[in-house]
Amino acid sequence: MNPQAKLVFVFSLLLGTTTTITSNHWIMAWAGLEINTLSILPLISQSHHPRAIEAATKYFLTQATASALILFSSMTNAWYTGQWDITQMTHPTSCLILTSAIAMKLGMVPFHFWFPEVLQGSPLTTGLLLSTIMKFPPITLLFMTYHSLNPTLLTYMAILSAALGGWMGLNQTQIRKILAFSSISHLGWMAIILSFNPKLTLLNFYLYALMTSAVFLTLNTTKVLKLPTLITTWTKAPSLNAMLLLALLSLAGLPPLTGFLPKWLIVQELTKQNMAPAATMISLLSLLSLFFYLRLAYCATITLPPHTTNHMKQWHNHKPSNTLIAISAVASTMLLPISPLISAIF
Repeated sequence: MNPQAKLVFVFSLLLGTTTTITSNHWIMAWAGLEINTLSILPLISQSHHPRAIEAATKYFLTQATASALILFSSMTNAWYTGQWDITQMTHPTSCLILTSAIAMKLGMVPFHFWFPEVLQGSPLTTGLLLSTIMKFPPITLLFMTYHSLNPTLLTYMAILSAALGGWMGLNQTQIRKILAFSSISHLGWMAIILSFNPKLTLLNFYLYALMTSAVFLTLNTTKVLKLPTLITTWTKAPSLNAMLLLALLSLAGLPPLTGFLPKWLIVQELTKQNMAPAATMISLLSLLSLFFYLRLAYCATITLPPHTTNHMKQWHNHKPSNTLIAISAVASTMLLPISPLISAIF
């Protein structure tokens, strides 16, 4: 892709995200979401492969449907209440439609079917954008309307997302699909606490974006897309694979790594809200996700020499990791010592 065109698309992506998260009017928020959708489509289909074109088509249809539902819910609310303000979403039908639309944009269960296929057909750098920046505007809308949403519906969707994200990722060998189901599982943790402590939802998203960035950037540097290829990367970059191991374990939520912090705080808050059964259930369901994280970490640490010519070529042409990978990987594994300060804030 032409560098100037890619710069325009990235700038449009940032513009759409900024427009949505800074707007108070539903029309402006909807316009920002549409700019985001249109700017990410060329980045998904830049390889011109049939799988990439299919992924771009699925993403466009899903996001267009979700945006139409958001616009319809805001118009319905304005018809009954006369308010276009995002924080004044009070009509019950509008709130229900809005919850479904944002769940569709995020890829939560039961609107999750598009996300693994789109991530599988996208390059790793675009997959990183889809997993982090593209989820920020919908989560911001959830944060601004959390007082109007149905906590029971969010709890059911959260538990189903955690269950299906862990269950469907067990038999996958494509790393992008594994990370897609990992995202669905983490969305369950974000949704279950939204109605009680929305700041914890943002904290969970920030840390998830940090840890996922470390994993995606590492995989992009080592050019790894499948589990069999991941086995051969230890001999190419031992230090980089060691950081990938820690980032994956942190993404799994194992103590004392950073990923354990938001889960610990969420379980603590759910217990305070007399939702101990839900906290227990989602904690047990996260063990399903733990299995494929451990499998990824195990494959990343196996020392096997490359056997094929392609692997030999990758082995000798490997480039060292950049500073961004090192910073994100270290931050995703070393933030837990300041957890008492973070827990005091949230």
